[in-house]
Amino acid sequence: MPVLTRLIPSPVVVDINAGALDDLAGLLADQRISASGKLAIAISGGSGARLRERLSPALPGADWYEVGGGTLDDAIKLGDAMKKGHYDAVVGLGGGKIIDCAKYAAARIGLPLVAVATNLSHDGLCSPVATLDNDAGRGSYGVPNPIAVVIDLDIIREAPVRFVRSGIGDAISNISAVADWELAHQENGEAIDGLAAAMARQAGEAVLRHPGGVGDDNFLQVLAEGLVLTGISMSVAGDSRPASGACHEINHGFDILFPKRAASHGEQCGLGAAFATHLRGDAETSALMVEALQRHGLPVTPGEIGFTDEEFVQVVEFAPKTRPGRYTILEHLDLSTDEIRDAYADYAKTIRS
Repeated sequence: MPVLTRLIPSPVVVDINAGALDDLAGLLADQRISASGKLAIAISGGSGARLRERLSPALPGADWYEVGGGTLDDAIKLGDAMKKGHYDAVVGLGGGKIIDCAKYAAARIGLPLVAVATNLSHDGLCSPVATLDNDAGRGSYGVPNPIAVVIDLDIIREAPVRFVRSGIGDAISNISAVADWELAHQENGEAIDGLAAAMARQAGEAVLRHPGGVGDDNFLQVLAEGLVLTGISMSVAGDSRPASGACHEINHGFDILFPKRAASHGEQCGLGAAFATHLRGDAETSALMVEALQRHGLPVTPGEIGFTDEEFVQVVEFAPKTRPGRYTILEHLDLSTDEIRDAYADYAKTIRS
């Protein structure tokens, strides 16, 4: 009998609303994620400690683990500390570093992960990847998708607004990443997963075209849903391709060449996406990206994050080296230093006009 459908690895629960944390204990029990209440909860030392005080009365069977940082060593230590506890599940409660450490630790000891995000800085909250600092710089490690995702919009509003802005840039960059994937398919015959591409692109388009702002609950809901869908799209594809193209190569270029001066992930990806879309000759979409990024307070030129035009040229020239084997508009055009300089000057002119 032919296989008519495919199974998609995705969370069994996605709860995105104001006050979602108030229902956390019930969600964990009712969905049989942890019927016994034996949970290992990873938190940060700052906001995590305050949330522990709030949530611990409703989670009497939980043990709480403070995570020191976002390194591979931190994640290994966390897993080692948790492995003797005979838990039903691991809960990562915090921002991207905490959730990534919890993802890796949960995978290491063979337990499901519940991701409880306290900010919306990037699409990693529901992705099958843990990004952790290591001795060589930064690495991406394959892990199972979270079994559940909880995002309390009241908590999101309490976080610094720069985290929401970063998530906006990361979501919008999906549009450029999918265009790069399609380019690789057209030029090199690279396989493209239409479902994964559609999920990632529509998540980016929803954020790009939404009229609301960073303080608007409806907009935050759309952004949160978009980041979750992007994470699932990477599981569908079995790769980061739906959300990572020239935009992320440029981001990695900033991180590697200027590690002490780099801006947030989403700021760099948003700028990279707008410029890559300009390189692709899609002036209309590039202009829409620039307008949306500016409206939400994100940078659209390197000067707005403290880099000179010449440093940006250096980043773009270096960017393809960050992801060997990935084909994007940067590899396709293979621009010389002078050609990158001219292309950026043309991009900057369109912003000013």
